[in-house]
Amino acid sequence: MDNVYIIGVGMIRFGKYPQGTVRGMANEAVQLVLDDAGLEKDDIQAAYVSNTFWGMFSNQHSIRGEVMLWDVGLKGIPIVNCENACAGASTALHLGYMAVRSGMYDVVMALGSEKITHENKALSLSAYATCMDVENFESHINMFMELNKKLDFRLPDGETPPGEGRSIFMDAYAMGARWHMKTFGTTQRQLAAICAKNHWHGSMNPKAQYQENMTVEDVLAAKPVTYPLTRPMCAPVGDGAAAAILCSENYLKKLSGARPVRIRASVLGSGTDRDLDGVDIGERLSKQAYEIAGLGPDGIDLAELHDATAYGELHQYEAMGFCPLGEGGPFAESGATRLGGAIPVNTSGGLECRGHPIGASGLAQIHEVVCQLRGEAGKRQVKGARIGLTENGGGNLGVEEASMTIHILEKV
Repeated sequence: MDNVYIIGVGMIRFGKYPQGTVRGMANEAVQLVLDDAGLEKDDIQAAYVSNTFWGMFSNQHSIRGEVMLWDVGLKGIPIVNCENACAGASTALHLGYMAVRSGMYDVVMALGSEKITHENKALSLSAYATCMDVENFESHINMFMELNKKLDFRLPDGETPPGEGRSIFMDAYAMGARWHMKTFGTTQRQLAAICAKNHWHGSMNPKAQYQENMTVEDVLAAKPVTYPLTRPMCAPVGDGAAAAILCSENYLKKLSGARPVRIRASVLGSGTDRDLDGVDIGERLSKQAYEIAGLGPDGIDLAELHDATAYGELHQYEAMGFCPLGEGGPFAESGATRLGGAIPVNTSGGLECRGHPIGASGLAQIHEVVCQLRGEAGKRQVKGARIGLTENGGGNLGVEEASMTIHILEKV
């Protein structure tokens, strides 16, 4: 039998923890996931561990997973370190899925822990640039400036050039948004509608970094970051940890009281050298995932999409096939992606509100969908949820993500 199941999830509340540590947060998440699965640490046969910036901030460049799990008492087992920018945690889950499905192990853990807040804010912001091609960073900035010219866009008065005083990824997303606005007539208000929806969802999530409801007008009136994005439309800097435990079907049969969720598809891919009119990585990989799962976008009951900005979510509506190309703005305004809508998206609050500690975000998405499929999401529960999708992008090369994972999960 080759079915693989998630039998445990755990995450701490994402936020800013000035005194927190990568290993301390990892310890908390591991205890939470073991308790949720009803297992002991000695039951874990292998671990796949995600972290991106620990080396940059604390000089722990190597053996990060081994160090994280040492204090927990997970020693002697295979530990695989996984760095894949923002897609690191979901890549760790993918590797664990492959290991169990191959028959190598019966029960494994995927873990992500990340600390990005730092007294030196410039260091925190500059860290994000390492998720691009560092040696060719200047040419990347020049590409943004050339695209600005093609779009006949000029920086508003007072706005700094790309990468100054903010994560360079905000400029990448803003560029995509401006292209979408010029090509399809998308509006800043439609982006604000996505953000306000996520703040409403996040206000009901006790593990979200931001739990404040906001209106569309509140979002539009907020401090600009880079046009058309305002601060609430952008994922915050923050810290956190999340984990999941996976097992084989034979192992599941030995458990009593388990609340399993089946992994119906797990896909990992990388970007291509395309232009803005080319086939997007999300479109390519979602088609693979749908084929493996034996369903289409209309079979998805809810989704957690990588909304490092509100435009990121809009873009993924189209890439995942939830609406036609160019119609993401009206789709958002229709209410289709709110709780109670046709396909609720980012019921956790998404990266914009739940938070985005790079190396943990992918497993936070998994945590939300598993809770939804178990019927354990509280006030933000999607009624009748049976199939959920997560899309987690990482890094940037050219005009798209350098890496991406898509998972489709099914209620058992």
